[in-house]
Amino acid sequence: MISCTRRIQFCAGHRVMGHENCCARMHGHNYVVFFEATAEQLDGIGRVIDFSVLKEKLGGWIDQYWDHGFIAFRDDTEAIRAIESTSGHRLFLLPRNPTAENMADHLLRVVCPKQLEGTGVQVRRVVVHETENCYAEVIL
Repeated sequence: MISCTRRIQFCAGHRVMGHENCCARMHGHNYVVFFEATAEQLDGIGRVIDFSVLKEKLGGWIDQYWDHGFIAFRDDTEAIRAIESTSGHRLFLLPRNPTAENMADHLLRVVCPKQLEGTGVQVRRVVVHETENCYAEVIL
């Protein structure tokens, strides 16, 4: 197995519903995501996949749905109402609480397979940094 990794940065707001401390409040992060893509063999010029394809397909999805938006748990009616009450804000409803762990899992199991369909490449690992010091990792 051969792998390559693409780093993508974005800014977004969230809150962790039910959190015992300050993360229960609406706030934001400068996220950094690492996507590790794998293939059984390299392509004709010696790559798993061109880094620009990962940027276009995975970074493009993040730009469209998460960047400069608010990521909310679909059951968090309070946060959803607050965001929807102001005009022009992007809102993405995640099926689970938007922790770094759940965001990484959603990217790995839902977003990556759809975005990379037909490429012969699979993302096997996603790392989501909320801060320089805190990150979550999901591996297939």
